Amino acid sequence: MRGTYGPDQPYTELATRALRLWAKYERRWKRQFLHRTGVLWMVSSRDDNYERGSIDALRQHKIKFEELSTAQMKKRWPQVNFDDVRWGILESECGYLDARASCQAVVEAFVAAGGEYRQLAVLPDGLDEPPLRELRLSDGSRIKADIFLFACGPWLGKLFPETLGKVIRATKQEVFFFGTPAGDSRFCEASLPVWGDHGPRFFYGIPGSDRRGFKVADDTRGRDFDPTNGERVVSLATLKRVREYLAYRFPAMKNAPLIESRVCQYEQTADSQFVVDRHPHDENVWLLGGGSGHGFKHGPAIGEMMTQLILKSEEPRSCWRLSRFTKTQKSEPRKA
Repeated sequence: MRGTYGPDQPYTELATRALRLWAKYERRWKRQFLHRTGVLWMVSSRDDNYERGSIDALRQHKIKFEELSTAQMKKRWPQVNFDDVRWGILESECGYLDARASCQAVVEAFVAAGGEYRQLAVLPDGLDEPPLRELRLSDGSRIKADIFLFACGPWLGKLFPETLGKVIRATKQEVFFFGTPAGDSRFCEASLPVWGDHGPRFFYGIPGSDRRGFKVADDTRGRDFDPTNGERVVSLATLKRVREYLAYRFPAMKNAPLIESRVCQYEQTADSQFVVDRHPHDENVWLLGGGSGHGFKHGPAIGEMMTQLILKSEEPRSCWRLSRFTKTQKSEPRKA
């Protein structure tokens, strides 16, 4: 959960609203989802426009932060090797979210309020062909509605191949959890913030807690991945790269045992922006996706926004509309 997003973007504002809403729902449901460990941005790249461009937005939207020198970071976190880090940003009120627990809490609240939750698959036949009046489900049942909202993550491109097949692709993202040294609390959340390391590659991680080990991941976009049938096995090459990074940046973790690994997926767009728009040929169908690895944290604010768009017939931001891809295709191809 962070507000650093570079210059000229809507996500710092969205994160600000989401932070308030996460706190609101934590109070309402008497559960903690956001662990406010702080988020540290380590700038080891010579190109620091992303971080420099974030400062004004953080100030404007009142997300608390500090600019830190290398010397200041070394003093605060001596367990980290900052030798090639030029400066940093610490967002003190941000941290990490318990995603699975959050989703479960939403389902429970929805059902308690009178909603019906059904865990079934939507059959994709004909979804791209207007008008859509009903959905056929995997158990043979059907759902009729005046308006449909599809927020299906990496499956969106499969459900709407003509509209989104070339817009959203699922990529394989590998995540690793390492055991922290016995009796050494320097790598636990009480002693270390969530961190992102903006160098030649972008690594990020979450300090160890009583839920899991020390998380490390390479944010570089992976190869295409089938979210339904893809084998969730990490590659040895990625593990080797992550181990080398871990040994360099956190020297005391050099020989840390791997205790868990996961294959997740991003629902990636070419520009890493969201998709929030009506179906181009069906006014009663809304498409929501393209989280591109940074969508979940905005969930409460996105839900609030979608309510306004649908019930009050408002219009989405131009940067999230599908028409941007049509414009791109008419000009020179955009680099991913």
